[in-house]
Amino acid sequence: MKTTASPLSGGIVSGSGAAALYVFSGEPLPEGILSPEDAAAAAALLDDPSFGAKKGKIAKTLLPGSSLSLLYLVGLGERKDFGEDGVRSRTAELVRRAKGDGVSRISALLPVPSDRNVSCAVAEGVELGSYSFEKYKTRKEEDRLPEPDEFILYCGDEEGLSLGKMLACAQNMARDLANEPGNRSNPVTLAEYALAEARDFGLEAEVWDERKILEEGMEGLYSVGMASSTPPRLVRLSWKPEGKHLRKVVFVGKGITFDSGGLNIKPGDFIRSMKSDKSGACNVFALLRAAAKMKLPMEVHGIVPLAENMPGGKAFRPDDILRMRNGKTVEIDNTDAEGRLILADALSYASELRPDVIIDMATLTGACAVALGTSIAGLFTPDDGLAKDLLEAGKTRGERLWRLPEDDERIAESMKSPVADLVNSGSRYGGAIFAARFLREFVGEGISWAHLDIAGVDFNKDEYSVYGKGASGFGVRTCLQYLLSIL
Repeated sequence: MKTTASPLSGGIVSGSGAAALYVFSGEPLPEGILSPEDAAAAAALLDDPSFGAKKGKIAKTLLPGSSLSLLYLVGLGERKDFGEDGVRSRTAELVRRAKGDGVSRISALLPVPSDRNVSCAVAEGVELGSYSFEKYKTRKEEDRLPEPDEFILYCGDEEGLSLGKMLACAQNMARDLANEPGNRSNPVTLAEYALAEARDFGLEAEVWDERKILEEGMEGLYSVGMASSTPPRLVRLSWKPEGKHLRKVVFVGKGITFDSGGLNIKPGDFIRSMKSDKSGACNVFALLRAAAKMKLPMEVHGIVPLAENMPGGKAFRPDDILRMRNGKTVEIDNTDAEGRLILADALSYASELRPDVIIDMATLTGACAVALGTSIAGLFTPDDGLAKDLLEAGKTRGERLWRLPEDDERIAESMKSPVADLVNSGSRYGGAIFAARFLREFVGEGISWAHLDIAGVDFNKDEYSVYGKGASGFGVRTCLQYLLSIL
């Protein structure tokens, strides 16, 4: 959607489409913005007790005295509680509401200065709120309503709007990839997509097939993927701008294109939506493209192991012992704890690049979703400085993270196997910590590392805030904000 800033001159009545006034509880509408007739209609709407400018409430009325068809009043709650996250969410909700009403153009005015940060949040809300995945739906032309294609923010900041659009479009790209079903998206097609992306955006790229994966000592990735009729792949994308780079950051994303659980097959209630088990990988692809488009002055790499975890004659089994890329051996307790196996090989490879920071993203454990719910992701890292930076980045972009411990020695002890160095699964208690502690075994010494467990936040059944139904792309904007913060 086109999002632009415009000076406020002669009121908000010029043009066509809908007007949107964001309002605080207990405060009057701004004067001189609407014609007297329209102002009276808006004041009546504002005074309606069911609206009252409460946070999250949106009211609408027809405008009798202007060329604009509709007026939306967008409730922000009390002024003292105002923040960028609120305006981001309210804007997304406004866009979804306007989409349902068949509005093609929205002209909006905020009751606070629309500085760079506020304008950025508005643009994020516009793009994220307008997103839907309807690629495979068939609709009659006469059933289609006009969709919002322009959002004008009066007195907005163009730089902030541009940044917000860039951040949100990256997240929407991750959503598009993650929403693809398993019969359309598999390790081979995603690897081909990555190569095309690299050509289009000036990224270095390398793809390893199943033979190369095994030759490179990645028995974890190889074993997880070999029962499928579509073999595994490993993708490396790199953004290396010209000149001296002060930082090198590697992102690692779990790419299970569909997770049946393998021989420890999932029950019916838990196998649904397992197309989203590739969300971490999709996030990494989006991050690398955004890094190139933003021309970030740092070296950014993406390491993405891709596999489909299926039962079959070539499936890996409980009791198998696998040797990972860094030489450590792992006994298989449960084939449905496969994500940590492909990440272990990828983290070992990422460590060989000797980066300053490694950040992995994975729909790793149901235990994390049980602990934190469906709107907060788990953050694990032994590095207090990195934890602070990521928590702040998440807060700035409205993606909540919660730091959990990864240094529990009793859980570390439970990872030991009598027949191998490690076992891939343990007790149901502390499952998210076990998984994070397991991953830590494959990160090189002296490298700052963080693990984002995005299970629970990766896929939504209902609309809320900036999120629609389906894949969320959670973590993309946080990680981009982190990169911007360390420039």
